[in-house]
Amino acid sequence: MKQRNIGETSWETSAVGLGIMRMNALTSDEAAKSIDTAYNSGINFIDAADIYGGGDSEKIFGEAMKKTSVKRDDLYIQSKGGIVSGVRYDFSKQHLLDAVDGSLERLGVDYLDSFLLHRPDPLMEPEEVAEAFDELQKSGKVRHFGVSNFNPQQYLMVQEAVDQRLLVNQLQFSIMHTGMIDFGMHTNMADTRSINHDGGILEFSRRMGVTIQAWSPFQYGMFEGVFINNDKFPELNKKLQDLSDKYGVSKNGIATAWILRHPANMQVIIGTMNPEHIADSAKGADIDLTKQEWYDIYFAAGNDLP
Repeated sequence: MKQRNIGETSWETSAVGLGIMRMNALTSDEAAKSIDTAYNSGINFIDAADIYGGGDSEKIFGEAMKKTSVKRDDLYIQSKGGIVSGVRYDFSKQHLLDAVDGSLERLGVDYLDSFLLHRPDPLMEPEEVAEAFDELQKSGKVRHFGVSNFNPQQYLMVQEAVDQRLLVNQLQFSIMHTGMIDFGMHTNMADTRSINHDGGILEFSRRMGVTIQAWSPFQYGMFEGVFINNDKFPELNKKLQDLSDKYGVSKNGIATAWILRHPANMQVIIGTMNPEHIADSAKGADIDLTKQEWYDIYFAAGNDLP
């Protein structure tokens, strides 16, 4: 498994991480099998959030860890906080402190390797975030920090207030969700792809040394479904199959390799709980697509060169 340095640090972890958003649908025995499969496939990074499954995903993970051969120190565990489901976003100091305490209890761990602000709170006061981060770091409950779904100005507003370096921005990115690439390629044009939806977050992250964690790597839309083996995308699936045959990995593996081929030092967060798919996806981390193959996949997804 390829490794990634998170941010501009010596913190090195697997290029593919396991997201546990759907773990609440599993029994603890099933979850243990998913964790074991991930670890045996070279994945040592776990991505959680306090709202996943209403907290049950973290709880099942904690129960499953007691049934696996994997030890806490074998893994890097990340969680996210700041969403009060269906009610508000909340980056107040007390909410962030409570969010971390809740995650630690459910996950059954003493500390998080990283904690991310989940989605931008328009009412956030950066000074409160700074106080929360200082307390969490001083107590040893959180080692590293980052954000999720933030644009460059939001990132900078927090970074300028906190003493800790923000190492991560978790963003949706896949073969079928390429807005941050399209915008850069269609500069100075008037078509739909030239619209700047996110403030040039891709180039910004590269310049700032921020690791983009790509979520929903096999999805189209937001949560509309997977594009792999989907009849809606015949040309894309044919291209994925061709490369799958060439490299001896699954289509999931090729979709993973496509993201990792980008020089932005991205990390892929897979959300499948299927052990077979976990193993298949992980194999893609060791595939080095050529530049032309990367572009061919991009074209097969319905894109073009301006």
